[in-house]
Amino acid sequence: MSGCALIECALVAALAAAPILAQDPAARPQLRVASIREAVRIDGRLDEPAWATADSIAALTQIEPVEGARSAGTTVVRVVATADALIIGIRADDPEPTRITSFARERDAALANEDHLRIVLDTYLDGRSGYVFIVNPNGARFDALITNQGESEDVNWDALWEAAATRTPSGWSAEILIPAKSLLFRAGLSRWGFNVQRRVQRLQETDRWASADRDVKINMMSRAGLLVDVPAFELGLGLSVRPAVKTSAGIPAPFARVSSRGDASLDVTQRVGGNALASLTVNTDFAETEVDSRRTNLTRFPLVFPEKRTFFLEGSDIFAFGLGTGDDVRTFFSRRVGLLGGREVPLDAGLKVNGRQGGTSYGALIVRTGDLDTLPTQNAMGVIRVRQNVLGESSVGVIGAFGDPLSRTGSWVAGSDLTYQTTRLRGDKNFLVGAWGLAMDRDDLAGRRHAMGFKVDYPNDLWDVALTSKWVGDSFDPSLGFVPRPGVTITTLNITHQPRPKKPILGMRVRQMLNESLNTLVTDLDGTWESYRIFTAPINWRLESGDRFEFNYVPTGDRLTAPFEIADGVIIPAGTHDWTRWRLEGGLASKRRLSGQLTWWFGDFYSGRLDELILTASWKPSSLFIMELNSTRNMGRLAEGSFTQQVVGTRFRVNVSPDFQVNSYLQYDNESDSFGTNTRLRWTFAPQGDLFIVYNHNVVEPLDPVGARLGWRFASNLLLIKVQYAFRY
Repeated sequence: MSGCALIECALVAALAAAPILAQDPAARPQLRVASIREAVRIDGRLDEPAWATADSIAALTQIEPVEGARSAGTTVVRVVATADALIIGIRADDPEPTRITSFARERDAALANEDHLRIVLDTYLDGRSGYVFIVNPNGARFDALITNQGESEDVNWDALWEAAATRTPSGWSAEILIPAKSLLFRAGLSRWGFNVQRRVQRLQETDRWASADRDVKINMMSRAGLLVDVPAFELGLGLSVRPAVKTSAGIPAPFARVSSRGDASLDVTQRVGGNALASLTVNTDFAETEVDSRRTNLTRFPLVFPEKRTFFLEGSDIFAFGLGTGDDVRTFFSRRVGLLGGREVPLDAGLKVNGRQGGTSYGALIVRTGDLDTLPTQNAMGVIRVRQNVLGESSVGVIGAFGDPLSRTGSWVAGSDLTYQTTRLRGDKNFLVGAWGLAMDRDDLAGRRHAMGFKVDYPNDLWDVALTSKWVGDSFDPSLGFVPRPGVTITTLNITHQPRPKKPILGMRVRQMLNESLNTLVTDLDGTWESYRIFTAPINWRLESGDRFEFNYVPTGDRLTAPFEIADGVIIPAGTHDWTRWRLEGGLASKRRLSGQLTWWFGDFYSGRLDELILTASWKPSSLFIMELNSTRNMGRLAEGSFTQQVVGTRFRVNVSPDFQVNSYLQYDNESDSFGTNTRLRWTFAPQGDLFIVYNHNVVEPLDPVGARLGWRFASNLLLIKVQYAFRY
C-alpha cells in the first residue's frame, strides 16, 4: 500500500494548497418557491391559480446548436410547494407543435432521444449529489441518482412521484409532483440546488437555465441554480411499509410436473430526520425485474450486468468508490449478493442505513442469505462507506466490507479514496484528479491482495483527456466486489478532440466531430505486456440532422499464457497475437419513426479473421406500440476452427398509458440453442402501488450424439403475479 499512500499524501498536500473554487451562491440564478395550501391536480394543464402568481424562470438559454443563443421556443418554469411535496410546472412552447418528437410512455424509457424536460435537484446543496427527474410530452417518467460527482447516473433507481403532460396549441406543458418523503435532504435547509434542461429533438436543440455552457454537464450540481424559500416539509413519522405478495406456477424442466408457490416479502423504510434513511428488507427477490439481455463475449473475462433490486439501489451513489475504477475494480458489487452462477440465492433479510450529515455522506448495509440446494450460501455480509466533502467540490472517503457469498472464511476488504474536482479551472473548465487504494484478505488466498490507482481527467467540450492507471494484485479478489482481471496493471490514455465546424464539409452540415484516440495497455505485475488496444477514430461525425457515421481502426494485441477457448471447440493456443480491426458504423437519428444503428467490425483476429455485425433498430409507429431489435452476429474463421455466434433480441412495447405497459422481450442465441420470452405487464394502479404479471417461456433445440439438431423442444415456463403497495405514515 505504500505506493498508493504516497499518491494520496501528495494529493492531500495539493488539496490543502488549492484555492476553493466553488461558485458563490450569490452569483447563482435563483427561483423562489411559492408555498400554497390548495391542492394541485397533476394533469399537466397548469390551470390552477397558484401557477399564475408563482415566481418563474421566463426563458432558457441554448447550448446546442448555438451556445448562448435564444431558444426556438419559450420555456417557463414555476415551482410551488405544499406541506409535503414539491410541484414543478413547466410550459414548453414550440413554434411547430405538430412536429414535437415523442414516442415513449413507459417508466424509465430512454427519453434522451426525444423531446423532454429534465429537472435536477441537489437537496443537500453540497454540489456533489442529486436527483434526476425527466418527463416527455406523453407523460413518460424517468428518474435517476446522480453519481460520481455528476459524471454519471444510476438509472435503475426509482422513487415514488407523479407527472403528467398535455399538448397545447402552442406546444406542451407538464406538472411534476415529488413527495418530500421520496427525497433525502438536509433538515432546515431552505435552499436547494436546482436546474432545468429542455431537449427539442427534431432541431437537435438543448436549452438550459443555469450554466448554459457546453463544458458543464447538467448533473454538475455545483454549477446549478438555486431554489430558495424551500419550506420545512412535513414528513409525518417518516415510515414507509411496503408489503408484497407473489404467487407463481410453472413447469421448471421438461417432463416435470407443474409446481406452484406463494410467497411474501416486506420492505420497510424509516427516515432519520430528513438526512438519512434506514431500510429493512425481508425475502427480497427479482420477481418484477426485467431479465438480463444476452450478450456475446469474445474475451477471456466475465461481463458486468446492472443491479435492478430496489433495496440495493437506494443510496447506491454513496457506495460508489474510487475515481476511475470503472468495471476493472468494483469494491462493492451488490449483484454478488443474492445471485450465484445465474441462480437466485434466497435473500432472507437485509438492513441498510444511508444519508448525509453536514458534509459527510455515509452508508452501511448488512444482509443475510439462505442456503441454495447443497451450496453453503447461508451467510451474513456487509459493507460500510463514509465520504467527507472537502474544499468546494472535492471529497475523501473510506470503505470496508466483510463476508463471502460462499461462506469462505476470513473475508474482508478495506480502502480509501480521494477526489479533487473543480468546475472552475481557468475560470470555466472541468478538472478531476483522484487516487484510491484497497487491501483485502480471505483464508483461501495467498499472494498480493491489494490494489491501487489514480485518474487525471479533463472532461470538456472541445478537449476531453483522461489518464488512468490501476494496479491489481494477483490475489486481489474481494468477495463482495467484481475484479475480472487480477494480477495486472491497466493504463489508459484517452484523448478526444471535438470541434464544431462552422461550414459544411463535403456538402454536409456537421454538428460535431469526435476525433478519438483511446489507448489501453495491460501488463503483468512484472511489467511484461499482456494486451493492448489502440482505438482511433479519424471520422466520427454527428450531423445537424441527428444522423451519424464513424470509421475506426484498432491495432490490438493479446499475449496468452494459457490456451483460451473462444467458442465451442475453438481453442486459441498460448503465445503472442497481434492484429488490426476496422469498424464502419452508421446511425439514423432517433427522432425518426424508424431509427437505428448498423456496425460492422472486420479485419484480422488472433490467427484468422472475424466479422462482427451489430444491428440495433427501433420502429415507433405510435406512442401505443414500439418495436425494438438488437442483433449481434460474430463470424470467426481462425486457423484453429471456424465459429458463428448469433444473439437476437426483440422487444415489443405496448404503452397504454404511463402507468400501464406490457413489454415482451424475445431472445435467441445459438450457443445455448435456446429461445426465451419474457412478457411483463406493469400496472401502477396508484403512486404507491404496482401490479406485475410476468410470464417466461423457454424452448431449446438440442443436438443428438452426432451433432444433428433434434428440433425445438419445451424447456420451461413460469407465470408469476406480484402485487406491492407502500403505506406511508
